[in-house]
Amino acid sequence: MTITRREALVGAAAAAALPLLNSSSAHAAVPPANKQAPSFYRYKVGDIEVAVVSDGANTYPLADKFVLNASKDDVNAALGRAFLPQDKVTIHFAPLAINTGGKLVVIDTGNGRAANAATKGSVGQFAANLMAAGIDPKNVDMVVISHFHGDHVNGLLTTDNQLAFPNAEILVPAVEWKFWMDDGEMSRASAGRMQDLFKNNRRVFEAGLAKKVTPYEWGKDVAPGLLAVETAGHTPGHTSYVLSSGSDRVFIQSDVTNNPDLFVRNPGWHANFDQDGDMAESTRRKVYDMLVVEKLKVQGFHYPFPALGNIEKDGNGYRLVPAPWSPVI
Repeated sequence: MTITRREALVGAAAAAALPLLNSSSAHAAVPPANKQAPSFYRYKVGDIEVAVVSDGANTYPLADKFVLNASKDDVNAALGRAFLPQDKVTIHFAPLAINTGGKLVVIDTGNGRAANAATKGSVGQFAANLMAAGIDPKNVDMVVISHFHGDHVNGLLTTDNQLAFPNAEILVPAVEWKFWMDDGEMSRASAGRMQDLFKNNRRVFEAGLAKKVTPYEWGKDVAPGLLAVETAGHTPGHTSYVLSSGSDRVFIQSDVTNNPDLFVRNPGWHANFDQDGDMAESTRRKVYDMLVVEKLKVQGFHYPFPALGNIEKDGNGYRLVPAPWSPVI
């Protein structure tokens, strides 16, 4: 009997598959985990250790006025070019824990633990991920706040309105503190989002925090190696930072941009959560031109985790080049 080449190949394939079939039938299926591992990532800036500690990510329906000066179709087109789903926007949140060698410093605190239940675990992960990274909130010396939006300040409190960082000094931008704590500004706030922001900030900072607050000025170090940089527009006192150790530096940009596939690519777009869109755009272009020229790494609060990369010029906009993941610190 003559065996054709085709029959021989089919027979060989079947024989090769037998061990796999026998092996799989001998073991029970492993149940799916249905959850991610704790999300934190460490890297060094000179002698300073930075831990990016995720607060999670939330996906929102794409509102018609998510970008005030671009149509929903234009935004969907930008999402499509980035291979992202249409009609919804995912926003990431990435606070930092910085060990300077002498101080343990947290920059921004995420959406807060209450948001974890409200979003079924999508956000409000910062406290749990911080502990998973081996960082006890009781050991935090300083919490530095970039601006007074809920995804940056709500994590200052626990779900029962206790201090999340009981032994930490709370440092806030002086301009930001003056604006949000001004009763006159609060009385003039437009209905809806702005009034809600004033109410939330009063809630957070009147829960035993006011006596722990120290306002800081731009152009000065607020912690060892951490220079406060004025980047107003997103809010009146919005602040970014340059973290330096030796010859190594990284720019911590807070909310100079949000989702990078939209606002890094299109720096002229005005997000509906920028308090002064024109000023925010001017700041964005100035900062990103500087990052390009100086080839300075940038840590973005709303970049996809672990939110570190470089910026290059790309036509009329810019492009984020994510830093390669490193298995060692």
